[in-house]
Amino acid sequence: MASTRHKVAPVPLPITGELDLHTFRPEDIGELIPAYIDACLACDRREIRIIHGKGIGTLRTTVHALLRRSPQVAAFRIGDEHSGSWGATIVTLHP
Repeated sequence: MASTRHKVAPVPLPITGELDLHTFRPEDIGELIPAYIDACLACDRREIRIIHGKGIGTLRTTVHALLRRSPQVAAFRIGDEHSGSWGATIVTLHP
């Protein structure tokens, strides 16, 4: 039986410094976040906001684990009341 799944071409993301994970599958996050960090650095963006939502914190935990392992990340913190509170993470990248 032939597969009905079609390969989908990648959709280019605008590099705005803000990445909203609500539209992505959780299994894609491990490749998406490092690629977005690389793209931000290529555009000379040194601070980004990753929106992971509040929920029960599973996605936030995954995002933070990826950020801890990235040599490009200088620091990160939970957003404040103006940047998404605990539904977003603010990331500072190394120059």
